[in-house]
Amino acid sequence: MQTHSILITGAASGIGAGVASLLAESGRHVIISDLNLDAAQAVAAKIVADGGSAEAVQLDVSSEASITAALAAISRPVDVLVNNAGLQHVSPLEDFPMEKWDFLIQVMLVGVARLTRALLPGMRQRGFGRIINIGSIHALVASPYKSAYVAAKHGLVGFSKVIALETADSDITINTICPSYVKTPLVDKQIADQARTRGIPEAEVVSQIMLKPMPKGVFIEMDELAGITAFLSSPAARNITGQTIVVDGGWTVQ
Repeated sequence: MQTHSILITGAASGIGAGVASLLAESGRHVIISDLNLDAAQAVAAKIVADGGSAEAVQLDVSSEASITAALAAISRPVDVLVNNAGLQHVSPLEDFPMEKWDFLIQVMLVGVARLTRALLPGMRQRGFGRIINIGSIHALVASPYKSAYVAAKHGLVGFSKVIALETADSDITINTICPSYVKTPLVDKQIADQARTRGIPEAEVVSQIMLKPMPKGVFIEMDELAGITAFLSSPAARNITGQTIVVDGGWTVQ
């Protein structure tokens, strides 16, 4: 059986790069897509140097033209789509620039719909598809100063449920993985932003804001997200669709 090809958005760094590298280790072909082509190529080159199968493509999920060009440029059809591209902006709503607010929604919600829409016909034609959205604990709960991010991630869960129903007549599934904090460059930047916004030291942001709500009290690791992605892509998960897989160290059970 041919190895699944997995397109991961925002895969030049952070969760995307980490998950891509781990999935490649298990023999999957990974397509590293990102706005930053040089960085995407560097991730793909390292995967290939380590014995894996990978390619890189420039992709702006907020642009229809970019999606069309990227899908035309890749070497093979996409079996598994991991919608991971994301960004954060921390600010009270009164000070939140609306163009920035709109951009976060365009990337993390509209962009997901745009790319999923582009890939669904091919998945239907081949009779197989897996769509895995990287959500967030903020798809379920809120934090102050993150109105656009929280709104986008909440919307992602609703979007996934609708597409699960629309694809129920085929071997296509869509699910959303919702981790609490994963130690990535994006989170490192948030630590600094939150320290500034709240007027507290960075160490206090980590202990009191990020990890305190989690009974397990530790950051989520890349191997957890890669393992869940691999499982959701497998035949064993063919009847798991429209679900929210929460990886939060017990945050939401309290």
